[in-house]
Amino acid sequence: MISIAKAKLRYQELQNDQFFQNDKRRAIKNGKKFLMFLFRFCILVGVSYVILSPLIKIVAQSFFSDNDMTNPMVYVIPSKPTMEKYVAAWKVLPFPATIMKSLGNDIALMVIQIFVCSMVGYGFARFDFPLKGFLFACVVVMIVIPMHAIMLPLYLTFTQVVNLYDTIYPFYLLTLFGCGLRSGLYIYLFNQFFRGLPKEIEEAAFVDGAGSFYTYSRIMLVNAMPSVITVAVFSLVWQYNDLFYAKLFGLSSAVSVRIQALSQEIGAVYDIKNPAFRTMYLYAGVVLILIPVILIYCFLQRFFIEGVERSGIVG
Repeated sequence: MISIAKAKLRYQELQNDQFFQNDKRRAIKNGKKFLMFLFRFCILVGVSYVILSPLIKIVAQSFFSDNDMTNPMVYVIPSKPTMEKYVAAWKVLPFPATIMKSLGNDIALMVIQIFVCSMVGYGFARFDFPLKGFLFACVVVMIVIPMHAIMLPLYLTFTQVVNLYDTIYPFYLLTLFGCGLRSGLYIYLFNQFFRGLPKEIEEAAFVDGAGSFYTYSRIMLVNAMPSVITVAVFSLVWQYNDLFYAKLFGLSSAVSVRIQALSQEIGAVYDIKNPAFRTMYLYAGVVLILIPVILIYCFLQRFFIEGVERSGIVG
């Protein structure tokens, strides 16, 4: 009886020791998970701060008063926030007319770019023709070649040959011929997407008597809607923010050009000599022109992410 009791006691001790070891391993595992979570959290916060700190500074200083700007104790949160800078920037731009005109041109260019680039991408994806590889290599070159390498011939062409300086027409001509802003990238995206669609869709359409253009416009382009949304967002935002081509062709009505000159215009209108004070008005104008882009992205976010994933450009 005594040996049985000792055996039971020993068995109980072994069980308790096993439970202790399991709890210890579980605690170590949970501790490692927590440390990894804390490490990832710190990395994400640090990277996010590095990326967002300029935007935080712009938004914060756009609400600064003149006293806040000269007060060394004020860094991010203004002591006396004011909308004065926004009111002045709204009037000087003028914001409604500038935004409507710029967005109107950008939306028109976006529609043309979607149509032209999708047609070219569909042709590369589905048809065989002479020099196909060479021509697609030219498309890739359009993506990697820097814009500064072609700025001189573009400038000479549209200022001396056809004399379209300070007009929107150079943008439309380049876009119509598939050479617009980032058109090479959009052609590549559409080509990748169309190659991923099953050929049975087209074969069924051809059996029913549909032509190539009808199949492209009414069947393939409809199925490529995620890619269309992706290109639409990219095209609209990049056209809206473009400063290189706007200055190259002297387009003074572009938002990017107007916002660059806002500081000097504010100084002239309100007789502000201090550059630091003019910068606050500039930041208010920057926040105003960011609002349409943010609204567009928020509205199309789900379709945009889906299009990026299905276009094959994620890592």
